[in-house]
Amino acid sequence: MNGQSQLAPASAAELAGDLAPFVEQLGSPEGAASLGAVVAALNSPRIEDAASLGRFLDAYRTQLLAPVELPAIFKAWQHASRFEARELIALDQQLAREPVLKPFALASLHAGRNQLRRLRPLRDQKLVQRYLKAIEAGEASGWHTLVFGVTLAIYSLPPRQGLLAYARQTLGAFAHSAARGVKLSEAELASVVDRACAELPQAINALVDDGTSPFLAATGERAALPA
Repeated sequence: MNGQSQLAPASAAELAGDLAPFVEQLGSPEGAASLGAVVAALNSPRIEDAASLGRFLDAYRTQLLAPVELPAIFKAWQHASRFEARELIALDQQLAREPVLKPFALASLHAGRNQLRRLRPLRDQKLVQRYLKAIEAGEASGWHTLVFGVTLAIYSLPPRQGLLAYARQTLGAFAHSAARGVKLSEAELASVVDRACAELPQAINALVDDGTSPFLAATGERAALPA
């Protein structure tokens, strides 16, 4: 798919940086409550310093980001690349049944629907229009991860770079949200995020090259992506 819009992102990193609505929602009172629920759901200790923040980010990366969110983005990219609207909507419905995603639902749907509405002018993108109609009909939710994957496909952005950009941006956003009230310098915060991101390339390469993901395996699908 080759995006024709002048608003097309120049890179996957630029697209990942457009997660502002998701980050803003996490910073709202409702989002703060959700963040507390995430910490509890991951059995992470209370965030009081750099060490506990690092443990929280590691728990998020290993329990949610790598096994669920990144495969969801990847599958959405696959479905959008193949014009598989029905399969995309089924994946959306599957995410709604994932208990681990419930604490994120409010922020995720807010960001996803906001981004998808920005794609509405692309009238030639029938999959986008079908997805929007499914959301309006209550048949789909509009998870931000799926919309991110769809957008990668629409604008022909490299999936591998997109996954990495998304992961780094999201870990950074969570770190800043979770560290509110904790006295950390920007340098300390950046160091914690860098350590949390260190294993991302390996996880993404496994997903892209081998399709090794419990989330993908649970749906009976195996990833298939050109290097």
